[in-house]
Amino acid sequence: MNQSCVSAERRDIAVDHVTSRWGTWVLISLRSNDLRFYELRDSIRGISEKMLTQTLRALVQDGLVRREVAPTTPPQVTYGLTEFGHDLGEPLTDLFHRITQRLQPAEQPPRSS
Repeated sequence: MNQSCVSAERRDIAVDHVTSRWGTWVLISLRSNDLRFYELRDSIRGISEKMLTQTLRALVQDGLVRREVAPTTPPQVTYGLTEFGHDLGEPLTDLFHRITQRLQPAEQPPRSS
């Protein structure tokens, strides 16, 4: 397999991870600061521990998220965005904010009696 095919395949896989339901939420959640696993889980409504684990593994492998293990007992694992993750997380956060603003309930006109 030539190098351009491998690169295209890696690119396609990374795009699938970033644009997946949970991948997008993980990137948005990590945009502001690093989080431990349970903090990240609690910040993403509806994600299971299994799905969060799978999503984090994929995003770490893609180079978007870094995983840091502190040498403590028990080990403290913290997740944060890499430079690449920040580059992609910014437009996703902007998109999230635009959607949120558009979906704000419209001001209700005063009721007539």
